[in-house]
Amino acid sequence: MTTLWYWLIAVMIAVYVLLDGFDLGAGIIHPYVARNDAECKQALATIGPVWDGNEVWLLAAGGTLYFAFPALYASGFSGFYLPLIIVLWLLILRGISIEFRSHIDSPVWSPLWDFLFSFSSALLAIFYGAALGNVVRGVPLNANGYFFEPLWTNFRVGTNNGILDWYTVLVGLAAYLVLTMHGALWVAWTTDGAVKERARQAAKWAWAGAGIFSVLISAATFWVQPHVLESFQERPYGWALPLIAIAGLTGVYWFLRSPETSGKAFVASCVFLLGMLTSVVFGVYPYVLPSSTGEGYALTIHNASAGAYGLKIGLIWWAIGMTLAAAYFTFVYRQFFGRAARKAAQANH
Repeated sequence: MTTLWYWLIAVMIAVYVLLDGFDLGAGIIHPYVARNDAECKQALATIGPVWDGNEVWLLAAGGTLYFAFPALYASGFSGFYLPLIIVLWLLILRGISIEFRSHIDSPVWSPLWDFLFSFSSALLAIFYGAALGNVVRGVPLNANGYFFEPLWTNFRVGTNNGILDWYTVLVGLAAYLVLTMHGALWVAWTTDGAVKERARQAAKWAWAGAGIFSVLISAATFWVQPHVLESFQERPYGWALPLIAIAGLTGVYWFLRSPETSGKAFVASCVFLLGMLTSVVFGVYPYVLPSSTGEGYALTIHNASAGAYGLKIGLIWWAIGMTLAAAYFTFVYRQFFGRAARKAAQANH
């Protein structure tokens, strides 16, 4: 049951990354693909009907984490207090940037919010990547299951870790490039004209960076956290997950060659992200938060989970809630996919 909940939460986080990831990527490339107000409105319309709904998956994953692994929730949210507050402010800034840019017709007002939209999107991608890097690398947990990390120390990986070191920064930059590619592919799929072509060019550049950094962080992860390589050696079938990621990244390159296959390129990007994320989850298992102070202090699916009875009952309500959420998201995407962006483009011609 604990393994099941481990993977259910992993799937929920993966869904959040796939959905809100293209929101963030669209924000990152916004200044490049949109050169005037009309193009800005067209680019924003690609995420306008869905961006706030996509963030629901982050809240749902957090709530499920609190229920299934309360010790991890308590430890993580206390130890990562500062970066979580930064992420919260960035989410707020990004949301109001989208909503406020059209409130005043001014040559200063809209460009200011467009810049803040792109800036907050880029920092969120980097911070999410750094957070993942911290979970893989491990944190200095004590005997009570708590820890504290400053924002940075000496940028070295060891027992005196900061939230930012060379490894977590590397993962953060990789996340920035991967989500830039993901968002650019979404914009290319849901727009036409100059915006579409610029988004395709951005995706091509980001694809090259994503490929290089994927190799770098894979090698760095095996060195920083030996348990990941041990997991794949003990269960060789897990190597199928990195192969899925490689197939997805290859698919992005293949389908990017033609504007008519932008949708397939985006799907391939989803496959790549899914393969990368599940590879991490597989490699870290059974840890939910490794410890840099010794394996005896680490939080695992066994010492961080709720009681067996609660997990069984919760599975019933979780299944009902997620079925309703999935049905709602399917309806929203079928109703609004691509229409808002194309209407915005038509209104400006």
